[in-house]
Amino acid sequence: MLHVGVIGCGMIGRDHIRRMTDVITATQVVAVSDAFAENGKRVAAQYGCAFYEQGEDLIADPNVEAVVICTADDTHARFVLACIAAGKPVFCEKPLGVSAEECLSIVEAEMAAGKRLVQVGFMRRYDRGYRQLREIIRSGEIGAPLIVHACHRNLTHNDWHTSDMTIKNSGIHEIDVLRWLLGEDYATGQVLTVKQNSSATEGLLDPQIMLLETKSGARIDVEVNMSSGYGYDIQCEVVGEKGAIRLPDPATILKRTNCARSYEIYDDWSKRFIEAYDTEFSEWAQSLKQGGPVGPSAWDGYAACLAADTLIRARNERAILPIELPEIPAFYRSAGR
Repeated sequence: MLHVGVIGCGMIGRDHIRRMTDVITATQVVAVSDAFAENGKRVAAQYGCAFYEQGEDLIADPNVEAVVICTADDTHARFVLACIAAGKPVFCEKPLGVSAEECLSIVEAEMAAGKRLVQVGFMRRYDRGYRQLREIIRSGEIGAPLIVHACHRNLTHNDWHTSDMTIKNSGIHEIDVLRWLLGEDYATGQVLTVKQNSSATEGLLDPQIMLLETKSGARIDVEVNMSSGYGYDIQCEVVGEKGAIRLPDPATILKRTNCARSYEIYDDWSKRFIEAYDTEFSEWAQSLKQGGPVGPSAWDGYAACLAADTLIRARNERAILPIELPEIPAFYRSAGR
């Protein structure tokens, strides 16, 4: 049984605690920490585990064998670095850091430690549909991928959501999973701002279209829309030389009522990717039993954040900019498979 400590007891933190208690049989949550002490204490009481006001104290607890970080984005790097210093495996929700420089500091610390400890929460890689897309691409059945059309639509957004977060907190899922699907890095990036949605909060650029080109010349367009008004909708189509493949919609009941045919569209990520999250944590726990994480690595977190930083600059400068990712170190070449 893997003894896990969770830092951050907000919506996703509580969901992961439930998952590691009720769904994943190989894990036991033994400690939690939260910046809002009363909330953290309630969660600790609910699950019968220890509570720490400071995340660093949770990391230092000898009963905690691995750590899950679900805190605000600007605290991720601090806690990940503390886990590396303590020699403890750490699962960090995306993004790994708020800048490419922060992520690179984690990469350098992990390589200096000499062992893979970090996994980043890019759960799309664990979704059954995305995995099927990747299998078909790798089989060569549709030939070389030429174009990818994708969209990431939210029902609505928080008042504090910013234009940069659209790319670095939401769109970063597409940035990672499309790089993983195609098996190659990006060469250039651009962001288009189109006619804006009147439902978006004042000052928020919404929607935005991310345009990416891979090293081989494949072209990608991703609509990131935080105010769709109808639901949480994730789409992806890959057009190849000999065919096209499309991400399936979630399997839901088709209804015929009131002179209409319809099926449910989920309202948020927690329902759409619940199976992917379960698979992600199950495989993470199993990998730690076998020596270390094999999922999305600190390098993958760095690559995604570097691309996001470049896209934000490209949008602000109204330019097409090179995405200058260094050559992957040998330390990470087998990671994130």
